[in-house]
Amino acid sequence: MTTTFSIGQLAKRALVNIETIRYYERRGLLPVPSRRASGYRQYLPDAVARLEFIRHGKELGFTLTEIMELLALRVDPDTSCADVKARADAKITDVHDKIRSLLRIEKALTRLAAQCHGQGPTGDCPILDALNGESLDR
Repeated sequence: MTTTFSIGQLAKRALVNIETIRYYERRGLLPVPSRRASGYRQYLPDAVARLEFIRHGKELGFTLTEIMELLALRVDPDTSCADVKARADAKITDVHDKIRSLLRIEKALTRLAAQCHGQGPTGDCPILDALNGESLDR
């Protein structure tokens, strides 16, 4: 007889929230489990590994759609490591783009914070003035 888990047991083992499991089922990331006669879901042990895969993918910055694609690549016999590496390389490019964007934001905020003396009415605040229409890329 195969061991099965309730949704609560699965959530504890995979270190995720019960609602997260339900959401992943609705999104198709986690197969909808069979149900006991009582109506309770019963998950197979491989659901833990799948949830850990999803969690680790999210930690690496992959979106749920990208994780779904990686899961599909994993079981596609026509897929090679080169296909998976291409996805990782694309994510690296995305991360570099985000870093550049965050550095631009940091530079703009640093400049604005330096212009503000932190005193006086908000009507004279250079930070609020900048948000009111000044380009932050100066």
